[in-house]
Amino acid sequence: MEKDLYYFVSDVHLGLEVGDAVLRERKFASFLSSLPQNTKALYLLGDIFDFWYEYRNVIPRRFTRTLGALASLVDRGVEVYFFNGNHDIWTYSYFEQEIGMKILQQPYVVDIAGKRFCLGHGDGLGKGDFGYKLLNGTFKSRILQWLFSGVHPRWAFGLAHLWSKHNRLAHEDNPWEWKGKDERIVKFAQSLQQERGGDIDYFIFGHFHNRTQIELDGGARMYILGEWIHNFDYIVFDGKECHSLNIE
Repeated sequence: MEKDLYYFVSDVHLGLEVGDAVLRERKFASFLSSLPQNTKALYLLGDIFDFWYEYRNVIPRRFTRTLGALASLVDRGVEVYFFNGNHDIWTYSYFEQEIGMKILQQPYVVDIAGKRFCLGHGDGLGKGDFGYKLLNGTFKSRILQWLFSGVHPRWAFGLAHLWSKHNRLAHEDNPWEWKGKDERIVKFAQSLQQERGGDIDYFIFGHFHNRTQIELDGGARMYILGEWIHNFDYIVFDGKECHSLNIE
C-alpha cells in the first residue's frame, strides 16, 4: 500500500508580468494535475497569486486552469489548504465555497503522519519590522476593504498591477539578501520551538524567494521555499522525511 504524500508550494505569483506569465500558469496547473493518487494534502503557503481580490460577484480573470486543477484535486479527495501571502491577502469566501479549499492562518501548527509542522507564508513573523506589520494591518482593515470594494474592478486591478511592478521579482538587480540564522523568520522559529519545548519537527515557509534549508537548535529543520519565476520549487513529505524538489 502506497504511503500518503503531502505537498507544499508557495510564491507562484500567478499574474505577475515577469518572464512568461502564461507558461508559468500552465506549468503550475500541470503540476497540480500531475500530483499522484496517493496525495493526501496540498498546502499552498501564500503568494500563489500576485494579486487576488474578490468582489461579491466578481473574481479575477485568467487563472482558469489553476482554479480548475485545484477544484479537481478537492473533488478527488485531496485536502487543499491555502495561506494568505502578502500579495493574495484579500480572500473571502470564494476559495472555500466554490473550490473547497480551507483557509488557514499563520503560524499554523499541525501533526502530519506523526510529525509536527509549523507552516505559514512567513511574512511578518518574529519581532521587529514594524513598518511592514503596520502596512499589513492596514490591508486587513475591514473598513478599508469595504472602501476598496467600492472601486470599479478596472481601476482596482490596474492599481494592483501597478503596485506589483515594485515586486522584487521584477527587479533582479536588487535580490533579497538572506541573513541565515540572523534572519527574523529563523529567530522566530527558534523562539517558538523554545516556547513549545522543542516539539516541532519541521518549519516550512515561503515569502523570501530563497530556497534554503536550515538545521535549528534541537534538531528541527526549517525549509524556505523558492519562487516559481525561476526555480519551480516544491516540498513533498512522504511520512518519514521532507524532500525539497523542483520541476523542469
